[in-house]
Amino acid sequence: MTLRLREAVRGIVVDPDHRVLLVKYVFPSGAERWGTPGGGLDPGETHEDGLRRELYEELGLVDPPIGSHVWNRVHIIPMVSGHDGQRDRFHLVEVPHFDPEPTIGWEQMNAEFVVDIRWWRLDEIEHSDERFVPSELCERLRGLLAEGPPTEPVDVGI
Repeated sequence: MTLRLREAVRGIVVDPDHRVLLVKYVFPSGAERWGTPGGGLDPGETHEDGLRRELYEELGLVDPPIGSHVWNRVHIIPMVSGHDGQRDRFHLVEVPHFDPEPTIGWEQMNAEFVVDIRWWRLDEIEHSDERFVPSELCERLRGLLAEGPPTEPVDVGI
């Protein structure tokens, strides 16, 4: 059986003080996770164009510089879209600090299971009781910010 995976792209949005911008998802199951902004690609859309669109819609970020493709993640889980899971491609997006404001509005954000957006410091993530995606987000971010982008994208697991 061939899995039907939704192709998606995500931004690791980082400011000059190494804070990372995360969105909070609350899924129909009740599970809550903080993760990077982004989402599914539209038909024919490149990863870079899809990420620019997603970051504009979710954060109000206009034409951000899309950096290196640094991480990959495949999550097999039944989705409301009918897909068997999702394949995420993560890009580093370094930007000045800004106040995020969704251009698609909070009603649409909530329909996509997003309920909050905020900047996080690594120590806040490390000491938080919240759950993050990928599960080793803090360690992965610490390595990425200290060592820079890897020569090849890293599989970050679920």
